[in-house]
Amino acid sequence: MTTTAVLIVGAGPTGLTLACTLARAGVPVRIVDKSSAFHDGSRGKGLNQRSREVLADLGMGEEFTAAGNPRLTFRKYRDGVAVADHTPQEGAAPTPDVPYATGLWIPQWRTEEILRAKLASYGVLVELGSEVAEFTQDRAGVAVTFTDGRRVDASYLVGCDGARGMVRKALGLSFDGAAEPELALVGDVEVEGGLDRGYWHQWMDEGGAVLLCPLPGTPRWQLQSSPEPDAEGGYAKPSLEVFQRQLDRHARIPGLRLTNPGWLSTYRVNVRMAERFRVGRVFLAGDAAHIHSIAGGLGMNTGIQDGYNLGWKLALVVSGAAGEGLLDTYEEERLPVAAWTLRITNERLRAVREGARKAGVGTEAGFTRDLTTLGVGYGWSSLAWGGPAAGERAPDAPCRDALTGAPVRLFEVFAGPRFTLLGFGPQSTAALARVSAACGELVRTCLVDGGGAGLVDPERHAWRAYGMAGREGGGADGLGRAGKGGLVLVRPDNHIALTASVDRGAEVVDRLERLGR
Repeated sequence: MTTTAVLIVGAGPTGLTLACTLARAGVPVRIVDKSSAFHDGSRGKGLNQRSREVLADLGMGEEFTAAGNPRLTFRKYRDGVAVADHTPQEGAAPTPDVPYATGLWIPQWRTEEILRAKLASYGVLVELGSEVAEFTQDRAGVAVTFTDGRRVDASYLVGCDGARGMVRKALGLSFDGAAEPELALVGDVEVEGGLDRGYWHQWMDEGGAVLLCPLPGTPRWQLQSSPEPDAEGGYAKPSLEVFQRQLDRHARIPGLRLTNPGWLSTYRVNVRMAERFRVGRVFLAGDAAHIHSIAGGLGMNTGIQDGYNLGWKLALVVSGAAGEGLLDTYEEERLPVAAWTLRITNERLRAVREGARKAGVGTEAGFTRDLTTLGVGYGWSSLAWGGPAAGERAPDAPCRDALTGAPVRLFEVFAGPRFTLLGFGPQSTAALARVSAACGELVRTCLVDGGGAGLVDPERHAWRAYGMAGREGGGADGLGRAGKGGLVLVRPDNHIALTASVDRGAEVVDRLERLGR
């Protein structure tokens, strides 16, 4: 028998993000997967802007940027002829508060590979071929037994084992929703015939669809297709021959041949959500907690953001820096987000299907700014402690080190498993000192335009982003550095907990000392 603080079941993007978040905070964690080998299919093939921010905070921003494609043009065909091109977010550029102008096209296996490498840097490896048979829990922890007889005792168990995983089923939780009757084909293939890899080729008409999306960093494409009926009134099983017949039927391009098949599968649109995301010391995240339409590509992204939300909370509770009650806020915050995700992906799927009836319209009909999830916040949360933006994503801003003049972004200041207290203006100095002395490692403090160490914000980007511009006074330099300023408390997951005046340092201390208690 072995012990650990957190045992994660399922080593997909959700479980790996959670594991990296915990390992970075120094929490003992193990992650297991029943598969005997790592998956090599493209499956989820896109990271949105918010997920890029999450992964950058965890120290993988450059790796993902290098591995993915930030822009892809959608080429639409009708009757075998190219009729329209569309590049989502064409011309988009980073802004002071949003560092990533676009998401990334990247196959899921590569996302998992980068996450595993980061996790390994903390000394944690995925334990393959480890299938959970059963578990029991009491007030002290969770006892997990594997099919080979091994046992692990954990303080907490997290099921990231997908829609068909055993953790939710063992908890007896409902997974209410519905499934569409028709299957769709999906797989990874290579393509001979000179098809331009600068485009996501989309053949759509009343008779069905075939889509070929290039996978960056590989010679492969992800193929999605309508199913092929069989003689018995069902659907033919996925095979290279079936994929080729569907391509020939819709694309009508002589010499276009599919070769070297990899992952070949089917999927059915399911829209389901678990009734709860926490039962005692056991949690659900990612597809184990919610599944929905693929329209908009939110599946993997929502799971990554589940793991990020749960990770910092588990880390603080395990370390004793917060009380057990903090863990209740995981379900409080993420269950409504999951419900929103189900609704918006249903809407986007309808938009794509309606749009595809018109020549020149493809999957871009399902793309809206909502799908960046930059606007997802937790204004209803018990961790939204005050101020107009409480619960919302904390914006980035370019600043400079007050002593060296070196450029520093707020996201660099926030990085790590602690709260961050920003103090705007010199009058916030006393509050920062009070919080730092009382809360120690739980919070870092950062003075902005305080006349000493910390940051300077010469372009006023941070002041405006955090609603402090109206708090500025009439400083001699015209920049308001002698003004009232204010305090902003940012959570470890880069959401705003509190915006307050500079005289409320005692409230910040009280909030943090009572966190989850």
